[in-house]
Amino acid sequence: MNEPTNKNAFLHGLRQSLVVTLILLLLCGFVFPVLLSGISMVLFPSQANGSLIYINGQAVGSAYIGQDFTEPYFMKGRPSAYNYNTYYEDEQGNKYYNDGSRFAGLSSGSNNYAPSNPELAERVEADIQSFLEANPDVKRENIPADLMTASGSGLDPHITPASARIQIPALAASSGLRVEKLEQIVQDNTKGKFLGVFGEETVNVIGVNLDIAEAMGLLENKDK
Repeated sequence: MNEPTNKNAFLHGLRQSLVVTLILLLLCGFVFPVLLSGISMVLFPSQANGSLIYINGQAVGSAYIGQDFTEPYFMKGRPSAYNYNTYYEDEQGNKYYNDGSRFAGLSSGSNNYAPSNPELAERVEADIQSFLEANPDVKRENIPADLMTASGSGLDPHITPASARIQIPALAASSGLRVEKLEQIVQDNTKGKFLGVFGEETVNVIGVNLDIAEAMGLLENKDK
């Protein structure tokens, strides 16, 4: 008598579990994302589409994804284990990062080295030497820490105002722009603390470099 009862109870519980799973899958995996995406597209179309930046109608990047800038008249961002996924192709179609290493595919994150890892010390020392060569008036001890440390995603386009200001003399020499103009560009691309309290002031490197390129006559006005 107990065996059929136990079997029916098991099947009943199994059906309930499957029904609940399917309902939650439908609600959480389809209805909610579609609804949220639809609302976002209506209220925040730019953000919902990736906060893309357009030049002459063509997307050249996102306001929230950094890029690997190599020209001396462009401001440098934080280190990235994946070179911000910026790469070039040779004549055979092979892809390489700007430092010459082979492109590993679209990725994010960091190397997650421990402080005792010698590769971390080597990477930081190489970045320090490279920065000092590009900014000869800067002393080693005055380099802001964020310019030598990667973000968790490895794609963060922001640096501190101190990291932006310390690059201005070298940028002025390379770009031919006045120091006052570059200071204004940095200020225009500086975002304050959230609600004036939370977080820190940040400078968007992509915004700075696009404004530098525009001021140098390298591109037409950014699309508004």
